[in-house]
Amino acid sequence: MTARRLMVLGTGSDVGKSLLVAGLARAYARRGLKVAPFKAQNMSNNAAVTADGGEIGRAQALQARAAGVALSVDMNPVLLKPETDIDCQVVLRGRVLGRQSASAYQALKPTLRAEVVASLNRLSEAHDLVLVEGAGSGAERYLRPQDISNMGLAEAADLPAILLGDESRGGVTAAAIGHHRLWTEAERARVAGVIVTKFRGDPAVFAPAAAEIRAETGWPVLGLLRWSEAARALPEEDSLGLGRRGGRTGRLVIAVPELPRIANFDDLDPLAAEPDVDLRWLKSGQPVPGDADAVILLGSKTTRPALEALRAEGWDIDIRAHLRRGGHVLGLCAGYQMLGRVVRDPEGIEGPPGETPGLGLLDIETVMTGDKRLVAVDTRDAISGARVTGYEIHAGRVSGPGTDRPWLRLDGQPEGAVSADGRIRGSHVHGLFGADGFRAAWLAAMGATAAEAGPDRVEAALDRLADEIEADLDLDALLTLAR
Repeated sequence: MTARRLMVLGTGSDVGKSLLVAGLARAYARRGLKVAPFKAQNMSNNAAVTADGGEIGRAQALQARAAGVALSVDMNPVLLKPETDIDCQVVLRGRVLGRQSASAYQALKPTLRAEVVASLNRLSEAHDLVLVEGAGSGAERYLRPQDISNMGLAEAADLPAILLGDESRGGVTAAAIGHHRLWTEAERARVAGVIVTKFRGDPAVFAPAAAEIRAETGWPVLGLLRWSEAARALPEEDSLGLGRRGGRTGRLVIAVPELPRIANFDDLDPLAAEPDVDLRWLKSGQPVPGDADAVILLGSKTTRPALEALRAEGWDIDIRAHLRRGGHVLGLCAGYQMLGRVVRDPEGIEGPPGETPGLGLLDIETVMTGDKRLVAVDTRDAISGARVTGYEIHAGRVSGPGTDRPWLRLDGQPEGAVSADGRIRGSHVHGLFGADGFRAAWLAAMGATAAEAGPDRVEAALDRLADEIEADLDLDALLTLAR
């Protein structure tokens, strides 16, 4: 083992752990270190495909991009993909292990600890620094006996840690002191200090709180990390952040129904950033707006329940009215499958066995199978001539006459389908709009103009995030804490 390792724990979810790891990864990589991100267990329906055909959480993929290293299943050995409120698909080292209820997974977790530590050790052998991200709060006592993500991992792998608290929520002092009181003496000794995230205001005003944290816990406040504007340009991992996407007033109006278990919604981030696009997320109870030029159906971890929810909202009726007005409809991954005649799941891959009628807008049908297709894509589309980058990550197999009119042709193989009038399209490929040429061609066909290609917006945002962290934290001091 050659790498130094540092764990980033949080006082709760969404306190900035993933962003801090991404920013630190970019900052230390710029200093010449070979950095790897690591998160033992991630719960997200947003996934990315690794070069060896596995899948990991999108947050770890972004962190690896920040570090400038190739994706590896070892960066996120356990990925949980929720299917209901109490059931999830368990992915172990990039491959589906099976479906587990919450209680069954708690019993399974201790058996995964050895796999988690082995993945961390493999990364440590190949890198100079491994930044280990915790999950949720690190001080939930009822989860501690089965813990593989926070202090349970810190003890198993002998990791030093820092604790993050979110000042924007309020109560950061109570959260830090509360964690200290809930942890054992041995656990407290692993924490080198506290970083306050999403800070706004005058640091001098916070000084008494920092002094109180130090007096009550013995932990110094290592820095106040200011609210990051760069983070706005980075992909969201949690669908709770969808309300922060879009919001421009461009002339091309795109409506996106927010379906249950929505997955890989960062597919639309490049469109949301276009000045000529007005991307509108539709919450429950909101109809498809009459001025929409296009409706986009995104992926979902559970395709059939998503179809049922779409009908319950009346969005199927809205979509047909939208098409009668001359609008366009685009489906990506599960959204593509929903456009067909039927979605069949005879083996119960995504839930109870059965079948659900699709929208019938494309002459295709989908059958769910146990083998998930995980493929990275970087090629040129023979139909449009544009470069296509992205990945496929889906269980369903699509067939039918509609596939004889493909939307794309990648490496000589047809992909997706297009209606006879060209206004309904679908594809399994995620990330299509991330390629500037492809996005520009699609926008032009829709009567909109793409902004001139400039620096990669995600790369630029990662550099700005690293700059902000460099300004607010002592990175040399932080590096000395790693071991």
